[in-house]
Amino acid sequence: MIGVLGLGAALAAAGALAGRGAARIGMFAGIATLAVPTMLWHAWIAATAIVLLGAAVALAQRAMLTDRLAFALGKNRNAVGFLAPAAIAMFVLVAAPFFIGIILGFYDHHHGTWTFVGLSNFFEILSGGGHSLEDPLNFWFILGVTVLWTVANVVLHVSIGVMLALVLSKKWLAGRGIFRMLLILPWAIPNYITALIWNGMFQGEYGAINSLLHAAGLDSVSWFSSWATAFSANVITNTWLGFPFMMVVALGALETIPRELYEAAAVDGASRWQQFRHITLPHLRPALGPAVALGSIWTFNMFNVIFLVSGGKPGNSTNILVTDAYRWAFERGERYGMAAAYATIIFLVLLLWTVFGTRIVRSKEAES
Repeated sequence: MIGVLGLGAALAAAGALAGRGAARIGMFAGIATLAVPTMLWHAWIAATAIVLLGAAVALAQRAMLTDRLAFALGKNRNAVGFLAPAAIAMFVLVAAPFFIGIILGFYDHHHGTWTFVGLSNFFEILSGGGHSLEDPLNFWFILGVTVLWTVANVVLHVSIGVMLALVLSKKWLAGRGIFRMLLILPWAIPNYITALIWNGMFQGEYGAINSLLHAAGLDSVSWFSSWATAFSANVITNTWLGFPFMMVVALGALETIPRELYEAAAVDGASRWQQFRHITLPHLRPALGPAVALGSIWTFNMFNVIFLVSGGKPGNSTNILVTDAYRWAFERGERYGMAAAYATIIFLVLLLWTVFGTRIVRSKEAES
């Protein structure tokens, strides 16, 4: 009873401190909590989430509503009305689950009962949960696999995509439109369908890959019996999925490069490599920078390929962070709080990667 009363007062106070807009939300949440002292834990979470969201709204208002923006909103009230449904939908479908997920990370779920455990879930994850660094259940082992997975895929995506874009940009290539259409198909097909197809192709006895190896006089490979082959199978599948995006981005950037630059470089005696290094690459960087950032985030969170191709085999060693978070939620005693803490850590890792990656790209652009 006392704890609930304290929580209600805290919610009301937090809402009042957040700002006028959030104060109303916080006060209503606090009053509701005070008035119903027997409410369950999930009501506490909902009320806390409302206060946090209200505070976020207030801070966003203070940061964004400059005089210019306020003037624009006043002059375009119809536009605000049209944007409101989408903004509300984004708030309900994205912001609310995001904050509730963070809050769930501070709870533990056991046999249908939720218990507040503070930072215990985060400490258990970051300490490795009692597993050695070589153990596939250790967070740092999984993080290492995830980073290696992301780097390997992005490098292959960019390399293959740029190479194909250079070929498809040549005017002398007959049927360029047909080739472009065919090469975009792997990206257009839903990735879970592609993952299931490749899983079948990698099967040991009847898979198409081993059939080709037999036809070439080579021994078949048990693709999911060792870490190296299982990881390679995942990378091959995701490379097939990801290179068309980089190819399209590179093609668009190549179309903007003036032909006169290459003609002038040829007159000056520049080799093909020098033209590529000093003309093509500098013009590709502004387009490939954001594409690489997006590709890194997509690959970092590529659940379908890992789950449907290797399934984490052998012995969970090819799991990445998102698939391990799933297993905490649905395969290891329904520890939803642990899975939520995992998701929060994944978000923070990606946030740091995005911030530092953006700074690196901007510094490179400034130097060039």
